[in-house]
Amino acid sequence: MGLLDILRKFRSTPQEELRILLLGLDNAGKTTLLKVLASEDISHITPTQGFNIKSVQSSGFKLNVWDIGGQRKIRPYWRHYFDNTDVLIYVIDSSDRKRFDETNQELAELLEEEKLNNVPLLVFANKQDLLNAAKASDITDGLSLHAIRDRAWQIQGCSAYTKEGVKEGLEWISKVVANKKNKK
Repeated sequence: MGLLDILRKFRSTPQEELRILLLGLDNAGKTTLLKVLASEDISHITPTQGFNIKSVQSSGFKLNVWDIGGQRKIRPYWRHYFDNTDVLIYVIDSSDRKRFDETNQELAELLEEEKLNNVPLLVFANKQDLLNAAKASDITDGLSLHAIRDRAWQIQGCSAYTKEGVKEGLEWISKVVANKKNKK
């Protein structure tokens, strides 16, 4: 087998696809984050009334990201998207302290869902570029993330607007999925 045969084999090997569920309260920055992942313009973002889906390439994976609206009236429909989820990304507006209790309650309910058992959790503590943003460590304590024992989890401070911290979150996803794959 020559070098060209080896290269063709690698090219023909399909990338592993991952289904990513992107959830959080309205105005947390989910759609901005999705557009950043897809290298799209973020100058005009409107509230998501249903859902957005984008496929993104990252670290040898094809990420099929489902961004579901976070308005209170839409949240009961989140459960219809839980099947076959590989990673849950939960986005928090770190500057909206008045809604921390609400976001804590929603996340706790998600973590109780049977279809999301053992699904790795990445919490993006978004809007870290704002002066009044809570630190990721404070959000970790407020959400009692240290009490999570049934899944891999990570909190990542980020700003979807400046893109700071987003790459590190994706790297964590790639690492945790690779580890999970190696254990099978």
